[in-house]
Amino acid sequence: MTNSKSDSIKVEGDTPAQRLLALLEVIADKNQFFTLQSLGDETGLPKPTLHRMLQQLEGSGMLQREADNRHYSKGSRLRRLAENLLLNDTVHGARHAVLSQLVEEVGESCNITALSGGEVLYLDRVETSEALRFYLHPGSRVPVHCSASGKLFLAQMPPAQRKRLLGETSLKAFTSNTLTDFGALEAEIEAVHQAGYAFDDEEFLPGLICIAVLATNPNGGKSNLGIAIQAPVMRMSREKALECLPALRRAADAIAAIDNGAMPQSNSHKQKIQEV
Repeated sequence: MTNSKSDSIKVEGDTPAQRLLALLEVIADKNQFFTLQSLGDETGLPKPTLHRMLQQLEGSGMLQREADNRHYSKGSRLRRLAENLLLNDTVHGARHAVLSQLVEEVGESCNITALSGGEVLYLDRVETSEALRFYLHPGSRVPVHCSASGKLFLAQMPPAQRKRLLGETSLKAFTSNTLTDFGALEAEIEAVHQAGYAFDDEEFLPGLICIAVLATNPNGGKSNLGIAIQAPVMRMSREKALECLPALRRAADAIAAIDNGAMPQSNSHKQKIQEV
């Protein structure tokens, strides 16, 4: 069946390279051979444009032509790229292991987050085995002003930068506990800055409490990695969450150590090691 233009998968980008990558994402999602015609129907791209892009991907080894010379499949270079990503993604695997250990220790769902624009992005998450839980999968985004990790990211910013970011983000009320007054949020962020941890006390979802800390940036300066514990209020209070703080901080230190080990050493650092 031919897709209508409104149903077409968008292949967009500001540069030719970005559009090629967007097309490669469409192709990577396929589990069968495809033709120029079928891909054109799917994406809505003009045939001459699509033909040129496929030639570029074929020439780079990302795609290959099948025996009938009409069908395309993933090339050896693209397959090697996928294999290398899986084989060498040790940082994600190591972080996930720390997160799993934290869940086992505290008995509640835990996640790793980063600041992305004006939102908090879930990089990884491990769910508790408890029947009652809140499902927020990796890739989920939550508002910065009413999440525990978001408050920590805000607390690192100079006031002018924070005001500018929050000015572009509506302080929307998600629950009756959401801080929607800029002054009240500033006071909360100052308290977070002093304490080194933050709460989301039913501010984003009713019935959900969260406590978070930051993993230290191995290069010093600001961190863009938060680690959090989330639980229903019927199982966790603020007081009980604070009892989990030592375990949370140990997990944050372990993740910071993983990231530090994954950072390439500068030449001067290597020279110092060789001189010892």
